[in-house]
Amino acid sequence: MSTKPRLLALTATLLASAALPAHADMMFNRVATFAVAENLPEADRKSPTSSEIIAASEDGNTLVYSDSPHGGIGIIDITDPKAPKAGGYVKIDGEPTSVVVVGGKVLAGVNTSKSKAEPSGNLSVIDLAGKTVEAACDLGGQPDSVAVSRDKAWLAIAIENERDEDLNDGEIPQMPAGNLKILPLKDGVPDCAGMKTVELTGIAEVAPEDPEPEFVSFNDAGEIAVTLQENNHIAIVDAPSARIVGHFSAGSVELDKVDTRKDGALSFDGQVKATPREPDAVKWLDNDRLVVANEGDYKGGTRGFTIFSRKGEVVYESGPAFEYEVAKVGHYPEHRNKKGNEPEGLEAAAFGDDNLFFVASERGSLIGVYKDTGAVPEFAQVLPSGIGPEGLVAIPSRNLLITANETDLGEDNLARSHVMVYERAEGPATYPMIVAQPNEDGTPLGWGALSGLAADPAAVGKLYAVSDSVYSAAPSIFTIDASQTPALITGKTVVTRGGHPAQKLDLEGIVADGEGGFWLANEGDSAKMTPHGIFHVDGNGAIDKEIPFPAALLAGETRFGLEGITTIGSGDELTLVMAVQRGWKDDPKGQTKLLAYKPATKEWSAVRYPLDATEAGWIGLSEITAHDGKLYVIERDNLIGDAAKVKRLYAVSLDAFKPAPLDGELPVVDKTLVRDLLPDLKSATNGYVVDKIESFTIDAAGNAFVVTDNDGVDDSSGETLFLRLGTIAAVN
Repeated sequence: MSTKPRLLALTATLLASAALPAHADMMFNRVATFAVAENLPEADRKSPTSSEIIAASEDGNTLVYSDSPHGGIGIIDITDPKAPKAGGYVKIDGEPTSVVVVGGKVLAGVNTSKSKAEPSGNLSVIDLAGKTVEAACDLGGQPDSVAVSRDKAWLAIAIENERDEDLNDGEIPQMPAGNLKILPLKDGVPDCAGMKTVELTGIAEVAPEDPEPEFVSFNDAGEIAVTLQENNHIAIVDAPSARIVGHFSAGSVELDKVDTRKDGALSFDGQVKATPREPDAVKWLDNDRLVVANEGDYKGGTRGFTIFSRKGEVVYESGPAFEYEVAKVGHYPEHRNKKGNEPEGLEAAAFGDDNLFFVASERGSLIGVYKDTGAVPEFAQVLPSGIGPEGLVAIPSRNLLITANETDLGEDNLARSHVMVYERAEGPATYPMIVAQPNEDGTPLGWGALSGLAADPAAVGKLYAVSDSVYSAAPSIFTIDASQTPALITGKTVVTRGGHPAQKLDLEGIVADGEGGFWLANEGDSAKMTPHGIFHVDGNGAIDKEIPFPAALLAGETRFGLEGITTIGSGDELTLVMAVQRGWKDDPKGQTKLLAYKPATKEWSAVRYPLDATEAGWIGLSEITAHDGKLYVIERDNLIGDAAKVKRLYAVSLDAFKPAPLDGELPVVDKTLVRDLLPDLKSATNGYVVDKIESFTIDAAGNAFVVTDNDGVDDSSGETLFLRLGTIAAVN
């Protein structure tokens, strides 16, 4: 028999397979960000506002969120998910705590309590099209979570009657007790007269007389899962009969190899003894399993999530696994780590053939995406969020996920509350842009607050970064492999003095010395006994030279010191060049200094650098890098979001860089704009523009990189942007 037909068939099959694109993973990427203050009249936009719990209309084109601080319900039009529009605002007499949308109605739980001892509240019915409050049901207590059954027949409301944390150190019981309300629905309208009350007292062990229900969720069978957070308990209630059909303790967890000390170091070597889970959010994965976020609010919190059977059996416990994913991408909140990353919010939904659930880390400002396998869930990706994500809503029909980020720091000129839109599609995840490989024992390497960047003089794609004073107990140098995507932190070297982690350092700049060691720029602050100066370390991070500022320079000192360091020349002509962030007392207004120091002669000199003008905030320098006859300088304002105007890369010609002695007249250099970095920051992950664009370098092949400082997730979203600008020749 001839083999020719078989060969032709095989060839045809191979050609056909080659013509088809390889299957790409489905990933979520952020496509839009909406500052909820934009929903307010211009005169009110500086007022504190929030987006806490969020819901979607049945067609998925409209979002509705609760705004407790401003006392209202906000509406966002996402007909085009990549261009959200303000959809209006409905003021309410009270503080809305949670919302759902049924048909054309918004149902909002509203807290009207005079005090914690006198709780009261209602269920407000709002017409979505008319944006008017049509009716209200008296709930007899302070509502928290609201949920609607899958068949739209029932509404469940957790009446928390939350404790006063200032009363008796927050100990419970504190009366009156909360309960669960169940209301029948017809065409989206609740039947107030048909409301039933389910008492949840007497079932928990902690304070059975004070259940404090927190969160509610329906399964397809019409059963309601209710978390009793402070009581570390979960109840299951049948909606039609308003009867408790099951309940169980959430139990406790012991954690090993986690960071437990708020000491300015990321040290995953501590233990958490048996601690109550104290779940906040709960979501059914199917009719027999539910997942809870173990935030803790009383005496517990175990930093992860747990999947239970409806009988209370632990099907899966995440332990520190979710927290490790948070730390891997630089989002671990070391300065607020009593409860670690603090998972709080949850969502679950089927996207195509994949059953997914989403875990919101309140303190890590991050969303973990998991695939529900029916057994051990598969970690899929992390999503960058705004500060304090709590509310999530999935819109599978449009391949969308929405998060509501409740924290508003507008009073401090920091990030406002935002709603963020993510779309699921084929292709790679755009975030994270930089991650760290784990230590040999599997614990996180621990990183964040990257404040200075330098390239290896010889190895293409090999970079080094330093962390600033956020991690003052363990100032570190990180080795980065930028040839990978995302960039990979492959090593961490702690800077030491006398064999111990060096203290009183605020490292803001780094440059390789070409011999395996580094020169480091330290931003000083005399008020904090932190010295202004330069340090040299060997390849092991040991300080072997300390070069303080001369008295002539310190005479004009402010706390805004060195923000970058680079080198020019070699041998006896080696010169360290440093950028001072802002003008000192001896600088003319609108100018700062570029300092020069020659180690061979110990001579100091400087030039003045003209800063851009600004109508708000301040302008300063963040980085300096020498390359091919130029000094490249990052210049930025301290503003974020739409207020940010100056995030720029400038160049100063070395031919014109003629530093003069500090005791004489200093020349002013000219600068040339190389690149406006605002478009890069806006398009990188479709988030709001961050404040601290801190680092810039050019590797051995001429590739330019920019990195932002995430402030160690302290009053920050925790996002670190690692931008690849291409070759510096192309940038110029």
